[in-house]
Amino acid sequence: MVKQSDRAPLLDWEEIPPPDPNQPPPSAPREDDALPEKTLQPPGRHTATGTAAGTGWSSGTTTAITCSPKRNVTAVVARGDGSPGRPRTVLCGQTLGTDRSVLFPGLSVRDQWEEKDQIVAVFVVTFDTRSGNMVEWCLPHDINLDGVEFKSMASGSHRITSDFIYFRKGSYFGLACFANMPVESELERGARMKSVGILCPSYTLLYRYMHFLENQVRHQLQCPGQYSPLEAFYEDKRAILSPAGNGLVAACPTWSVTTVNRCMHAEMKITHPAGCMSQFIQFFGEHIMVLWKFALLRKRLLIFSPPPVGVVCYRVYCCCCLANISLPGVGISVPELRPFFYINVADIPALETEMSYVACTTEKIFEEKKELYDVYIDNQNVKTHRSHLQSLLRLNAADKEKYRKLSEQRQMLLYSQEVDEDCTSNEEDLFILFFMELNNRIFQTLSEVVGSTDPTLTADHVRAMGLDPQGDRSFLVDLLEVYGIDVTLVIDNPCCP
Repeated sequence: MVKQSDRAPLLDWEEIPPPDPNQPPPSAPREDDALPEKTLQPPGRHTATGTAAGTGWSSGTTTAITCSPKRNVTAVVARGDGSPGRPRTVLCGQTLGTDRSVLFPGLSVRDQWEEKDQIVAVFVVTFDTRSGNMVEWCLPHDINLDGVEFKSMASGSHRITSDFIYFRKGSYFGLACFANMPVESELERGARMKSVGILCPSYTLLYRYMHFLENQVRHQLQCPGQYSPLEAFYEDKRAILSPAGNGLVAACPTWSVTTVNRCMHAEMKITHPAGCMSQFIQFFGEHIMVLWKFALLRKRLLIFSPPPVGVVCYRVYCCCCLANISLPGVGISVPELRPFFYINVADIPALETEMSYVACTTEKIFEEKKELYDVYIDNQNVKTHRSHLQSLLRLNAADKEKYRKLSEQRQMLLYSQEVDEDCTSNEEDLFILFFMELNNRIFQTLSEVVGSTDPTLTADHVRAMGLDPQGDRSFLVDLLEVYGIDVTLVIDNPCCP
């Protein structure tokens, strides 16, 4: 496993608009001027945005990608002999060939719109030797922060010096930065521990404030009770709540389909952590394919790890990325794979009603609460107590081949970045697109079978999906049931009578 920093750089995000039909077309910039921005569909959402095809499977000379003109994706262009070429980021809506002189109309215009600040609350949590975790200060003063004192200071944090934590609080998402400072105080038992955090309607925006929260928690440790920087921050960034006071925030001026989609476009970009996907791939290795199946089946995934929990929150995010589907209408009736991020025992009532989620915890007691989860991930050990899911834990030949292709594409990307100094492609895009294309390929094949005169799923169909007719039989049976797909599966299972 590669060691990496838990810190996330504070990066701005803005979107490139579609060309204005009333304006003359701008001059086409050089390909090198293409902006390396990523706005893929958020995990668990199934709004039709197009189909990305070809990654990991194409053997032709070009890779065609058709989707919203606002998005960039990374594609692997196959050479004429069928061998994969180097990954490149292209503007969706264009066809990418082996010729590097691809034009990108509209890229010279920067969008003036960007996501608005949506801070619902800011707070300071402290550990009191007599009372335990408690909310020391917050704005607004009347907001309900019950439970935040435990979400923003993970169990076991007293053994580490710093951490950051993503979590959910009702309909909001939170980010808190924790720090532990030794002090010469018998009253504080030699240590002062605090967390400074915020709440937002979406986790899209939280990464913007990581650096600020890290600075503020250090400030609170050194100068307890000085809240003026936090007060100024809240006044500058606070959201405008709905009239009922309990809904989302008016981040976009009008809640039309277009503006909602624009607000959600960056959802995949949780924090821009350097090496997040790389660390996830190298940590789980081939067993990413096991997690992929459970995510696609919308199971309840719980990840256990001792503190620090920040990097484990990234694993929650990466697991959600495994289940992306961009085909129109697919997955509308299945539960949304929702990221809960860090959870503790106070979240048990909420988890009891969830049908699909990914979460992480530092509390070992959750392993005994088997009614709350389907899959338990203890560091790198993936296990399930559901007997009908046991077979999904075993890797088959098709799983290993898919992982080999993913690893091969990563190596080509890294080589391209090092040798060609290509900064337009990135590992996150490649990772997301690989699994999105894999999922799209499966459901496209199933759709074609359903629409045929003989809706029978054969071994050839299964191989065309990139699956193993025998090893993935139980996975396919569950997939057809979860997504309500009515086809006849004729693959015999030699292990069963």
